Amino acid sequence: MNNITTIDLGSNSFRVLIYDCLKNKILDEYNEVVGMADGLNTTGIISQAAQDRVILAVEKSISKLKYNPENAICVTTAAMRMAKNSQEVLKNFKDKVKIDFKIINGEEEARLTLLAVKYALKREKIDSSKFILLDIGGGSTEIIVNNFDNFSSRSFNFGIVTLTQRYLKKEQLLFQLEEYKKEIKNFLDSLKIDLDEYTFVATAGTPTTVAAVKLGQDFFHYDKEKVNGTTVNLDDLSDCLKIFNNSDNQTVAKLVGKGRVEFIEVGIYIYRAIFEVLQKKESIVLDDGLREGVAVDYCIKKGLCK
Repeated sequence: MNNITTIDLGSNSFRVLIYDCLKNKILDEYNEVVGMADGLNTTGIISQAAQDRVILAVEKSISKLKYNPENAICVTTAAMRMAKNSQEVLKNFKDKVKIDFKIINGEEEARLTLLAVKYALKREKIDSSKFILLDIGGGSTEIIVNNFDNFSSRSFNFGIVTLTQRYLKKEQLLFQLEEYKKEIKNFLDSLKIDLDEYTFVATAGTPTTVAAVKLGQDFFHYDKEKVNGTTVNLDDLSDCLKIFNNSDNQTVAKLVGKGRVEFIEVGIYIYRAIFEVLQKKESIVLDDGLREGVAVDYCIKKGLCK
């Protein structure tokens, strides 16, 4: 089988990919915000409403992409790692829509995401030898330091959904981010590296949204080919915050997509915090992430691509 279907069920997003191993090419895809981590902070469980949203998203993706869910490679991450009812939720998904999700740990999530980003950097003809990768999720944030064929990673226990729902006041959020910055700096210091030697690369919804807004795109006219490789700086983050703070929800929803309106501002504050820790002036943005990494990993193991 030269084509593979991979699914990434994150803390906020559900993403499906149909990938051609021989051509190293994306054939089709499906993305939807499902809010898996909604309420997880307070209840410790994945709600029934969130489960229903995932099941509906699976059914819609099957209808659109015409794939067999039993043949898909499916992974799920931070929200399911944290939830007390994760096994019950996984059984529900398997019973209702034949989807068999595997919960992967932060290290495996980092490895697979890094694999996708390395391929993407080469595709965009950008040096992939030394870079620091930021992956902002709904329930966790990953920092991956790539040094040629070696990497170090750390999964930090905060994301756009969990922080938005945990800190209702901006002052509390910014104070907590200062604490997280110390944790991230300690991790980087432990590696004894010169940050100036590393390119700053970012993936996931927040960086791609900032890049898209910079390019004059909105959610309904999103062009990943143009977003990939776009350089974003701190002024671009400030510009986005101004737009979002001075626009109504309908306008923001058109820019970022339904289900992301309440989280995008927190995402930008996280992104900005990493800029500050790394003391970087710009960041390269890529759309490729975990689901692409799962596909490439499968293709390599099957000897279908290099």
